[in-house]
Amino acid sequence: MHIDFPHRLPHDEAKARLEALGDYLQNKHGIGVSWQGDQARIKGRYMVVSIEGTVSLGPDRVVFEGKDPGMLWRGKARDYLTHKLGKYLDPGTAKEALPRR
Repeated sequence: MHIDFPHRLPHDEAKARLEALGDYLQNKHGIGVSWQGDQARIKGRYMVVSIEGTVSLGPDRVVFEGKDPGMLWRGKARDYLTHKLGKYLDPGTAKEALPRR
């Protein structure tokens, strides 16, 4: 599964927000997120869907590249990840207001 999500944030701000999203996924769902530079490895389960892949931060976009959860769950997984990226990379939301739990 491939998600290409544009953003308009400075690099450091986008990275801090993606790290906050990683904290949320770990604390709320037990999904492991580990960063190496501007790339994160994600692995875990959300409900019955296995999530495994990488998130790469670029100057104007975030790219998720991961395992396809199959036809039944593909749309829900894409919607969930796109919604979370939209929320956490929204410059209109203060970084401090983003949930980490």
